[in-house]
Parts: sequence; C-alpha cells; structure tokens
Amino acid sequence: MEPFPPLPPPRRVLLGPGPSDVAPSVLQALARPTLGHLDPEFLRTMDETRAMLRAVFGTRNELTFPMSGTGSAGMETCFVNLVEPGDKVVVCTNGVFGTRMAEVARRARAEVTEVQREWGRALDLDQVRKEAPREAKLLAFVHAETSTGVLQDPGPLRELADELGALLLMDCVTSLGGLPVELDRWGIDAAYSGTQKCLSVPPGLAPISFSARAVQALEKRRTPVQSWYLDLGLVSSYWGSERAYHHTAPINMIYGLHEGLRLALEEGLEQRWQRHGQVAASFQKGLEDLGLELLVPAHERLAPLTAIRVPSGIDEARVRRYLLEHYSMEIGGGLGPLKGQIWRVGLMGSGATRSNLELCLSALGAALRDQGWASDRARG
Repeated sequence: MEPFPPLPPPRRVLLGPGPSDVAPSVLQALARPTLGHLDPEFLRTMDETRAMLRAVFGTRNELTFPMSGTGSAGMETCFVNLVEPGDKVVVCTNGVFGTRMAEVARRARAEVTEVQREWGRALDLDQVRKEAPREAKLLAFVHAETSTGVLQDPGPLRELADELGALLLMDCVTSLGGLPVELDRWGIDAAYSGTQKCLSVPPGLAPISFSARAVQALEKRRTPVQSWYLDLGLVSSYWGSERAYHHTAPINMIYGLHEGLRLALEEGLEQRWQRHGQVAASFQKGLEDLGLELLVPAHERLAPLTAIRVPSGIDEARVRRYLLEHYSMEIGGGLGPLKGQIWRVGLMGSGATRSNLELCLSALGAALRDQGWASDRARG
C-alpha cells in the first residue's frame, strides 16, 4: 500500500463545549523535545506544574496533580479511591455529568442516591436534604454542568455535607481557569477537572486535588482500590518525593499543561475570571438581541458556556453544519433530553474574546437567515 501523505487538519474556530482553542504557546510547548519521565529537568517541570495547579485550584492540598487521562478519568479517580463497596453516596444530577458520576459510583459498588433536578436549573437544596440518606460517605455535585450551562453554588452543599458527615466531591471540568474555584475556602474534599476547557490545553490530562480529610479516608480503606491504574496510593508515589515508577507519564502533555497554567497565572486569576464574565455577558445580551432564548435563568448561568434554545422550525444540526462549512466554526448540540433542543457555545480560555463573540453572533444570524428565520423579538 502506498503511504498516505500527512493531512493537516482544517483550522477551526472551536466554540463548542470543548475542546477550546489551544493557546499558540501551548502548542509550542507540546512540540518541545520529549524527555524521559525520570529526567531531572522533567521532574522539575512536574513540581512546577503541581505548584501552579494548587494556585489555580485555590488550595494547599499536597495531593494535587494531573492524572493521565481526560476529565472522565479524573471523575473515576475520585470515586474509585474514596468509595468502597456498600458506601452510601449521594450524587446531585441536573445534567449529563451528574448522571455520569452516579453511574461511576454504582460501578464502584456504592449504594447510590441520585437526587435529580430539572436539566437547565441549579440544584434545589431542600430536595437534596430531603432525599439524602443520613451518614453518607460522599456527596458529589457538578460545579459547572457542561451539558446545560448551569453554575452551582458550592457553599450550601458544604453545609449539607457536614450534616451528613460526608466528604464533598466537586466536578470543576468547565470552571477551572474560567470561574472562581477555591477548594480550601469552599471546603471541597476532592475535585477533578480537565485541560481542554478554560485552560486552553488539548484533552489528555485530568487535574485532581484531595484534601487532608480525603487522604485520611483513602488511607483508612478496608479494600484495595478497584483500579490499579487510578490508585492514588500508587500514582502519588511517582508525583511525590519517592518518584517510584508507576506508568510512563504523558511528558509532552504535561509540558502543555505547564504552559497553560503559566499563562493563567501570568494573566492573573481575578482578571481571567473577569474576562470570561465580561465576554459571556456581552455574548448573552447579543443572543437576546437576535431574538434567541437562553436555557438557563440569568442568575444560574455559566460564563464559559452558554446554552441557547433552538427556535421553533429550525433544524439545529443544519445550523451547526452551516457554521462549520461557511465559518469553519464549531459549536455544540444538546445531549440527552436536550438533544435537538439547544446549542452549546463555549467562550473559554484563549477563545473567550470579543472577536470570537462577535464572529459567533454574526455567524449564527447568517445560519438562521439561511433557514428563513426572523424573530419579532430581534433588536438588531
């Protein structure tokens, strides 16, 4: 067979729910020469990456580092390390990723109570309190639900976890680097994220962080962690001072994460959060000026990701195809019960810019006009 020539991927404007556009200097970092996973220079890079992750997570937790794998690997890491067969686990679900957490907990053989809330709304704390069993081991929730664009306030959940005697686990895949994430101040015991959202690094690593209380629970396990690969007792020996071999780390991905974190801290976390908020506010106002309706009430909306209701009579997949073909732009569709009913637009990380929001508004308007749509609610 003739060898295939290399095919450069088309240049896209990535405005979907992830991955986001990768910062140019991150791409350069990924192309650095690969070192061995125990090379002294690479070990220094690991230590710096851990220090920067603690700053971005808002924590002093010693057990903070990126797991090899995407955000879902971070999710599994938290559950398989903290949950043993028969443990009572409460999972708050108001979208795809809460539902996924519940499934992962079941596979860890926990007794799962899934408190379900309408997709597109924040949690009802009275409902969670009413349905949660007493003396639960773990209370889990999604800070920024990528499937709906809902933001969840962690504060009341810490209070509820204390009532239950539970550890508090938070999914911050779509919030880390784009919204305030302050694990220590909020009393979060375990958290996981991904690199491909607001950090503007390609997918492939899952930053995690465990509090001292969560580490204690890990040390008191009666049974082995069901996953050898995700066993933090083993992986932490490589990331810690022992440098004990566990698996060959994805060296170049860690270069990329190092640069993504460096950029976030160079910009300043407060300024970065403010930029995401300002871009989102302008974008969401622009959508309403077009006559489009947003899924989530204003006080519960994410900044990095906006869910837009598909107008009646519009083929939502055709709109996404139009954007890809005419603007080389990617936005996301709905998942689960919202499939075909919403678009999801991510203005994240290096993609959270005024030029991207204006381009997206213009492109959406053109795609809708292509289907003959005109709203009597449009304000120009």
